Amino acid sequence: MKVYHHTTKKIFLASWVSITQAQNDTQAAQIHHPSAKPQFDILQPVRRRLDNIQIRDRQLAHRLCKLIPSQCPFERDVKLFGKTLFHIPPMCKLNPVYEEVVSLRFRALCYLADECGEDVTQYC
Repeated sequence: MKVYHHTTKKIFLASWVSITQAQNDTQAAQIHHPSAKPQFDILQPVRRRLDNIQIRDRQLAHRLCKLIPSQCPFERDVKLFGKTLFHIPPMCKLNPVYEEVVSLRFRALCYLADECGEDVTQYC
């Protein structure tokens, strides 16, 4: 079984449900506030372009896996003399194209594992 095909079915189902729910919420808001206009998403072309990138080259897949971190690099525990002073939470989800970038990395990993038959544990 190919990891990419199995997982994308679940991801697409989940995104279909959330898109439908978001559309229903928007329609409900317009019923309550008829003057409310749909918001324009300026990053939609970037999101669409990232989602449409096809991974068909081994070198590109390796570069993407090296470039895109598997975990948020900004999350930290600040310690002094062994005591935790404070915790800096992960800020990656503040990135407006976070989901698309993580999806691109996942597609690159799946290409390397499924199509090229490589061991991808070095990127985990």
